[in-house]
Amino acid sequence: MILMEENLDIAGQVIGGDVAGILIREKSGKKIELGDLLVTDEEGGYIILQVYDLCYGSQIPQSVRELAAGIKLEGYGSGLDFIDPKLRNYTLAQVKAVARVTKNTARIPKILPNFFSSVKYLKEEDLGFLTKPSNPVYLGKVRSGSKIIDVEVFLNGEDFFTHHVLIPATTGRGKSNFVKVMLWSVLGQRKFGLLVLDPHDEYYGKNAKGLKDHLDKKTDLSYYSSDPPIGANTLVINLRSIEPRHFDGIVDFTDAQHDAITIYYREYRELWIEKIILGEQIENIHPKTLSVLQRKFRSILGITVQEGEIICASRVFSDSSGITTTEDIVGALESGKIVIVDTSNIGDEAELLIGSIVASKVFSKYQEYKSKGILSERPVVSIVIEEAPRVLGSDRLSTSGENIFSRIAREGRKFRVGLVAITQLTSVIPRTILTNLNTKIILGNEMATERHAIIESAAQDLAKDERNIASLDKGEAIVSSIFTRFAVPIHIPLFEDLVNKANFDHEENGNIVFEE
Repeated sequence: MILMEENLDIAGQVIGGDVAGILIREKSGKKIELGDLLVTDEEGGYIILQVYDLCYGSQIPQSVRELAAGIKLEGYGSGLDFIDPKLRNYTLAQVKAVARVTKNTARIPKILPNFFSSVKYLKEEDLGFLTKPSNPVYLGKVRSGSKIIDVEVFLNGEDFFTHHVLIPATTGRGKSNFVKVMLWSVLGQRKFGLLVLDPHDEYYGKNAKGLKDHLDKKTDLSYYSSDPPIGANTLVINLRSIEPRHFDGIVDFTDAQHDAITIYYREYRELWIEKIILGEQIENIHPKTLSVLQRKFRSILGITVQEGEIICASRVFSDSSGITTTEDIVGALESGKIVIVDTSNIGDEAELLIGSIVASKVFSKYQEYKSKGILSERPVVSIVIEEAPRVLGSDRLSTSGENIFSRIAREGRKFRVGLVAITQLTSVIPRTILTNLNTKIILGNEMATERHAIIESAAQDLAKDERNIASLDKGEAIVSSIFTRFAVPIHIPLFEDLVNKANFDHEENGNIVFEE
């Protein structure tokens, strides 16, 4: 047999299949991986393919293979001497066409690659259509299997944030790292106001690398905490800035309690919570109802009463200070800053209440701007919330009703207000909300029910990608968005490496190095 000159770039050859699944025979010596991006040429351009499954192929019948294996296992010889390893046994890759590229423009493919066409590994030059948009949000670099392609992936920030984002993954797959990388990339642009509710106090970097290490931290980053470092802000919310609507979908109240709250607010306006806590009796309000409300508010707000005076034990809610906190946070968001609120020292309901107060204020103001025709002059505002099912879960919405976060998910993009929802449990979020979260940064997930929920609500058809999602390692993700031509596999850099590189670059250019 005459051997033709070997093309080292060739990874395999198309040998069959259909539109739903193209079959490729792997070239001997190559190792095609699950998730690999491959390229096959066609007239006027090329088609990008992605591997979604691998299997063995052989010209030898199964019974003969079993016999040969038995001969070797039982010590009667190799049992495989008669089999040519390059021709008789091989690996088959099942792939799907994800993009057809002509004249540096990617489109949804509607044709099959040529029969017996050679397939090559994707290279940097094959991704020239991935350009850096205006107002960019950095997501990572293109990934082919476990190989990193030196092509950076960006999305336009206005599209990204106004049309909402879902970041689903199980614990330990890099959700927090991705959020820090994303926030780092937009800090200093002054195009987006981002409210970050931080229940683990991990984004600012009080005791480690964080957004505080960014060159623009002094002008474009605000940090609120009940235990702030020097130069940060003390988190104190005045009781008089809280309205009954801020509890909607956050705290469960009975009908009688709702009615009582409405009466107290109508009677005392901004003093309504203080009057309830102090036990101010109103006609037609049952004493037991008042007593239950007192216990709930004292528990949620961290408040006690001693000798007829309100004592704010949590230091986060106060009857005397924190009068301008909400306005200050909203003002920072409207000026395009990132505002991190450390909620690590307070309970879930108190954290969500603070988020509800600020989000409601922003949403109301942006509705007003739209009615006045000046909305386009304002930066996009987005709320980043961990463990999103606490406010977006089906159980929460069915028992407590709609809250400001679910309303933003449904209506926010009309008013340039978005949501970044981080979760381990996609399946408990209603389908009507999931379909409104138009960009999904899909990290690894071993649970089949969660993968199905992600796949069913993705912007692209990911029906064949269940194994790809299950095999994602830490730092690996798939970007499914209405703003990408196909679901782009990416590698997310380690945040600490990003900070170190930024420090090095500024030092090399003679600029001031970030403070340690």
